[in-house]
Amino acid sequence: MKTQIQYAKDGVITSEMRQVATAELVSPEWLRSEIAAGRIVIPKNKHHNFPVRGIGNGLSTKVNANFGTSERHCNMSEELAKMKAAITYGADAVMDLSTGGDLTTILQNVIGSSSVMVGTVPVYGVATRLLREGKPVAEMAVEDLFREIEAQAVMGVDFMTLHCGVTRSSLSFLENDERVTGIVSRGGALLKRWMTVNNCENPLYEQYDRILDVCKKHDVTISLGDGLRPGCGADATDRAQLSELLILGELVDRARDSGVQVMVEGPGHMPLDQIEANMRLMKRVCHNAPFYVLGPLVTDAAPGYDHIVGAIGGTVAAIHGADFLCYVTPAEHLCLPDIDDVRQGVMASRIAAHSADVVNKVKGAAQRDYLLSKARRDLDWEAIYEQALDPHIARERKEASESREEDHCTMCGNLCAVKNDRNID
Repeated sequence: MKTQIQYAKDGVITSEMRQVATAELVSPEWLRSEIAAGRIVIPKNKHHNFPVRGIGNGLSTKVNANFGTSERHCNMSEELAKMKAAITYGADAVMDLSTGGDLTTILQNVIGSSSVMVGTVPVYGVATRLLREGKPVAEMAVEDLFREIEAQAVMGVDFMTLHCGVTRSSLSFLENDERVTGIVSRGGALLKRWMTVNNCENPLYEQYDRILDVCKKHDVTISLGDGLRPGCGADATDRAQLSELLILGELVDRARDSGVQVMVEGPGHMPLDQIEANMRLMKRVCHNAPFYVLGPLVTDAAPGYDHIVGAIGGTVAAIHGADFLCYVTPAEHLCLPDIDDVRQGVMASRIAAHSADVVNKVKGAAQRDYLLSKARRDLDWEAIYEQALDPHIARERKEASESREEDHCTMCGNLCAVKNDRNID
């Protein structure tokens, strides 16, 4: 079997392409041509069956939700419940970032239970096992890292974050351009430590062809990680971030040429006025590869509300080129999220994604707003719930209010502007 991009280059429209075209209200042939050019990806491992979704140019902005056990708190059933909650509230993808417990069993359960695409960060698994054995990360064997990548591909992981752009060259820019927060990517920090202690190049960059071979065999989409992303607004758009981006652009071309689907991860913290330029620069350097961003977080001063901060940045990013938003929860920077944090994070990112889709004229986005607005004018509560991004909360709040049996809401009562404007008693 070929990969989706190989089929697309050969002029073949696969069943997965037809599924995405139907869901996105686009032509299958147009979609095929965009996949062939690498501007759209369909992350779907050959070993994982689920209703596929596309990410990239001209499609609706997608949302990812992270979850996973930690060294301090490890309960697989809790994490699976969070995953199910994320999917229930509309996440298009989930990432298992577990670092505690039996990682293989957890990932197998996640893939077996997920009805959306599943992503991972393979270096986490290797580092976690080393720490459990009382060994420093610097003792990581290169072959163990590649075995982990292949094992996860065989299990059915649909996309993998691989920090291939953290190289000796890109790290050198940290030496003469001091940062406030240094490296905040776990994968980036782990690889830097390994490279520094062993005085070696990043094996994910040096042996990139091995990654391409594994990903092509199983049709795993590479998500080129931003290991040197800025961890605060003061560090945004610095030399290290941009030097890594240049390397990622090179790796995008190599993946496409090898028949491997690829997307690129982007900055996490960034002042609002820098987002547009960063999105346009990334699209230029990476030849319009799908762009996957965390947030971006437009202020560092709102712990406990970072889901709102991320939604503000996510809307602006998606208007200017981001295709895939990684959610941020109220627990970001503070603690492990609970199920309600997951709900709030998913909904904040979905609101951001939809708001951008309206601006970008994605098919169906403005129509949803129109239908909800018309339902409000008609005081048609069932239609309002049907079009709402979160129908559960809309229905729950209305039915719990004093006006649950009335056509108006509690705020206005019989002073309802719609009723009075239309002369409705």
